[in-house]
Amino acid sequence: MYTVIGTVGSRALRVLWMLEELGQSYEHVKAAPRSEGVVAFNPAGKVPVLIVDGTPVTDSTAIIQFLADKHGALTHPAGTLERARQDSLTQFLLDEFDAALWMAARHSFILPEELRLSGIKNTLRWEFERSQHTLITRMGEGDFVMGDAMTVPDLILTHCLTWALSAKFPIVEHRLSEYLERMRARPAYQRAMAL
Repeated sequence: MYTVIGTVGSRALRVLWMLEELGQSYEHVKAAPRSEGVVAFNPAGKVPVLIVDGTPVTDSTAIIQFLADKHGALTHPAGTLERARQDSLTQFLLDEFDAALWMAARHSFILPEELRLSGIKNTLRWEFERSQHTLITRMGEGDFVMGDAMTVPDLILTHCLTWALSAKFPIVEHRLSEYLERMRARPAYQRAMAL
């Protein structure tokens, strides 16, 4: 049994969705970032935290890759070229999609007001749009990022595209809009969102 600490409105959604896709049992503790229940397991106060046999694991990407590896699903085996491509796409999404959205959030409501630079969001939107064009050239043929099989990058991309819509970052690639619609219709995603 796993314990997931974090709210659905955070990157904890990635972990909850992964566990739903895997059909694994878990307890969900709806704790906000920097709350007492989070800091006890992660001194940085960031969510999500996954508790496995009493040991906390932090960082959503590390958690979902751990779960994929442990359960032998939604990933390619370590040491294969497919896994190298998967890891490359994961890093691309974190560097180009997640980082732009996180920086925009920081300059919207996270940083103290006197440190926020509102103009940076225009640059981040431009970078986000450019990254979409690059991603399209890297995606495989099929319903998922890598082609016909759902993998870890799909959870990250779906979360980032959903985040982008709420942050008013336009999705300019039609293929990504269609992709997002398909992914958000998945029963496991719907169950995770309902938590």
